[in-house]
Amino acid sequence: MSNAQMSRDDFASLLEASFHEHDVAEGAVVKGTVVAIEKDMAVIDAGLKVEGRVALKEFGGRIGGELKVGDIVEVYVERIENALGEAVLSRDKARREESWVKLEVKFNNNEKVEGQIFNQVKGGFTVDLDGAVAFLPRSQVDIRPIRDVGPLMNTPQPFQILKMDKRRGNIVVSRRTVLEESRAEQRSEIVQNLEEGQVVEGVVKNITDYGAFVDLGGIDGLLHVTDMAWRRVNHPTEILQIGQTVKVQIIRINQDTHRISLGMKQLEADPWEGIGVKYPMGVKVSGRVTNITDYGAFVELEPGIEGLIHVSEMSWTKKNVHPGKILSTSQEVEVVVLEVDPVKRRISLGLKQTLQNPWEAFRDMFPVGTLVEGEVKNKTEFGLFIGLEGDVDGMVHLSDLDWSRPGEQVIEEYNKGDVVKAQVLDVDVDKERISLGIKQVGGESQGSAAGTASASEPGELRRGAVVTCEVTSVNEGGIEVAIVDTEYTSFIRRNDLGRDRDDQRPEKFQVGQKVDARVTQFDKKARRVGVSIKAMQIAEEKEAVAQYGSTDSGASLGDILAAAMKNREEQ
Repeated sequence: MSNAQMSRDDFASLLEASFHEHDVAEGAVVKGTVVAIEKDMAVIDAGLKVEGRVALKEFGGRIGGELKVGDIVEVYVERIENALGEAVLSRDKARREESWVKLEVKFNNNEKVEGQIFNQVKGGFTVDLDGAVAFLPRSQVDIRPIRDVGPLMNTPQPFQILKMDKRRGNIVVSRRTVLEESRAEQRSEIVQNLEEGQVVEGVVKNITDYGAFVDLGGIDGLLHVTDMAWRRVNHPTEILQIGQTVKVQIIRINQDTHRISLGMKQLEADPWEGIGVKYPMGVKVSGRVTNITDYGAFVELEPGIEGLIHVSEMSWTKKNVHPGKILSTSQEVEVVVLEVDPVKRRISLGLKQTLQNPWEAFRDMFPVGTLVEGEVKNKTEFGLFIGLEGDVDGMVHLSDLDWSRPGEQVIEEYNKGDVVKAQVLDVDVDKERISLGIKQVGGESQGSAAGTASASEPGELRRGAVVTCEVTSVNEGGIEVAIVDTEYTSFIRRNDLGRDRDDQRPEKFQVGQKVDARVTQFDKKARRVGVSIKAMQIAEEKEAVAQYGSTDSGASLGDILAAAMKNREEQ
């Protein structure tokens, strides 16, 4: 081979080598050969124009015999040539670049990575992921907050990459996610070995207002307060404390959420079995008040068995009174069983049934015709309410205030607090109503006349009787009438033509028209008769109230009278 030929070959080799040199760019990771070791530095030929030096400590402690001439290593090219004419190389940065590539693959595949917590920073910790530094937020260290992270430092352990940003050089990892996943696997395995109805032992781990969490050996179950005992438990701390070992029964298992419901009372006999035989209707029993609400009071008859005294069954006479004003919590009371529902586990109790019905007691003590005395409690448009013995009220209707004068006029003479005497006219125990009369106190003959008035036939001239009259004359002050089937005549004044003002117009009547009226006065010797249409309407109103119920029921007087008139028409 000629010299010229050799020169051309050498030039070609040098040119190719020159191209390779320029292929290596700054910021790249390349392979180099250790050509020498000088003190604490390794001289590396990375195929550049010049060699570079790398501190031995960057090779992870490989010094002396561990790193030797001829070894092939990967380095990061920071500068191809510096001012000293050397290449600036880094083994640490090469390892970091290599780690980034591996970490990105695992992040995309959602795989776990291994690292070591090596330092604490603001808001968390730094983690070495084989050369790449990641940030571990404090909230992602453990499932529950931990005070001392010392035992976790510099210990290889798995992490989950949450976020990667190579441009900014940011990696965020989580240790908590790995623990939760591991815990979920353990929970799933434990749940597979549990069955509903199984009786197990556990340790009370936490207590809340609504129940307690029991550790069943790696998985928690909820023991609700209503499943702790058959009796009422106001707070779990009444029967449990943290750290206590308890025997429980598994009530329900949710395979999807791994939630487990536990019960303690299920391990005891159900006190509701055979409850109807134990507490028959009408029996009188004793119990303790456990809770008071707006609608009644709960009474514990025995552990696990409670009944409700509804507010309407607390007192015969105290209506619309809060149960707390009649009973108090923890009070021992005697009650009567009113109803038992084993299916709904409800027992209705009565407190007032343990006492005599005050209307029955009043009827026995004050039969019809007896004179009583009481205080005026209230005045209404249809009469007076009188307070009587036994904490009951009686009503004096307007028509029973006076024999001759209109009740609307007489009632104005009475005031609340006045003590009056009255005669018992009627006692209706079922409707809890007592009818009284003040005008009957004046004399027995008047009382008997009034008492038989409603039974009198039309045409009978007797005070209180209803008679038929024929209009003979109409004038501004009233109407002249002739009482049918008698020789008597009378004048009905404008004020007595009707209860309502609109009905008190004489022009509404015509000569020859027949109307019914009530006899208010009758003097046989003087041949004088007084009749009133208004008095008859008031009496009918009283009768309607007595027959269809008082206004306490919520019905107006108009409703009651309409019902009475309809009933009369149907008859």
